[in-house]
Amino acid sequence: MTMVNAFDPNTLSALDAEDVALIEHRNQVLGPAYRLFYEQPLHLVRGEGVWLYDNKGKAYLDAYNNVASVGHCHPKVVEAITRQLGILNTHTRYLHDGVVAYADRLLRSMPDALGHMMFTCTGSEANDLALRIARSYTGRQGVIVTNRAYHGVTEAVSEISPALGQFVHRGPRVRLIPAPDSYRVPPEEQGALLARDLAAAIAEMRGDGIEPAAFVVDTIFSSDGLYVDPPGFLKPAVELIRAEGGLFIADEVQPGFARTGETFWGFQRHGVVPDMVSLGKPMGNGFPVAGLALRPELVEEFGTKARYFNTFGGSPVACAAGMAVLDVIEQEGLQENSRTIGDFLLKSFSEITAGRDDVAQVRGAGLFLAVECIDGDEANAGLASHVVNHLRQNGVLISAIGPGANILKIRPPLVLGRSDAERLVESTKAAFNAY
Repeated sequence: MTMVNAFDPNTLSALDAEDVALIEHRNQVLGPAYRLFYEQPLHLVRGEGVWLYDNKGKAYLDAYNNVASVGHCHPKVVEAITRQLGILNTHTRYLHDGVVAYADRLLRSMPDALGHMMFTCTGSEANDLALRIARSYTGRQGVIVTNRAYHGVTEAVSEISPALGQFVHRGPRVRLIPAPDSYRVPPEEQGALLARDLAAAIAEMRGDGIEPAAFVVDTIFSSDGLYVDPPGFLKPAVELIRAEGGLFIADEVQPGFARTGETFWGFQRHGVVPDMVSLGKPMGNGFPVAGLALRPELVEEFGTKARYFNTFGGSPVACAAGMAVLDVIEQEGLQENSRTIGDFLLKSFSEITAGRDDVAQVRGAGLFLAVECIDGDEANAGLASHVVNHLRQNGVLISAIGPGANILKIRPPLVLGRSDAERLVESTKAAFNAY
């Protein structure tokens, strides 16, 4: 499966000599599994706030990156990492105030039922740990995910990441169900349909002698195409998996940390309390830190028999980075900024695409938006690719998602201001008009 918005190496001759040489050297030393974005790859050398700069000095408005959630190279995060790195960086088998304080602060942002926090380096590791604990606690193996989900790259979680492509092995203990679809499914039917599809997957799984251990969901269905409404539609499926003896794992790597604006965590929009919550990318603003919040009873037996350790997960430097990110979100009012600027973008994108028969729907929550491009009843990957690359050529970065590679993915850092949002809208309007 070709990666959405991937550079085609057959077009190498169209690039300048410096980038051709770097790509060729990159291929020699990194091998064939890596991919580059855009028809003309970006050669980036610096970042600041919502801006990225290439090797020629050109500035790009970053409307895609949730890793640098509070802006590239935020000075408070850089200072916190640098300061702690100059004092001590070790692991969690020694006492240190930082990991305890950070875990406590994260848990206070969540429902009381989630009483333990475990740290990893990546969201992949967090989801891998969640599967280990779920299977240990339930004594079961089966996992259900949506059909374009992405949950990570370890062997265990690549099995539940169909977005990686058909070549990635998916064993008999994994079942896929259709993602929600707010364009084709009436809002009032969304929750019941998702629960029915989940029930069918459980029945099929049991037909093969496998019991369900967990239903794992990115709570805004990012890789499936971004399906956020109506709030609460996830609840019937959560109730069903629990009634059937399984657990609900909320993957908050993309929707978490104030991204959706109205709530701090994506699952809160649906009025549900997960059994486990996996965290990642935006947690350290680019510093590798991730984690898993969970109900204490789930890890009680696992913790006494298996133990858990991660050399870098929960280190003093990682926790300093994470604590600084929380400080910035709170002190700079970024959850409210996500809500207000997100509302402006949702309204503006709806206006600039109104009346077009090649745009099916504009949708989003906070600073995570999608524009679905169509051609009749079919996905219009050509239009989506045109808009993405027209924007890239004119100094604005977004990407695309969905099984048809036809859904624009717009996900800027939380510090995006009004003037930059207006530039994003005008540049997108120009890209559509140029098609």
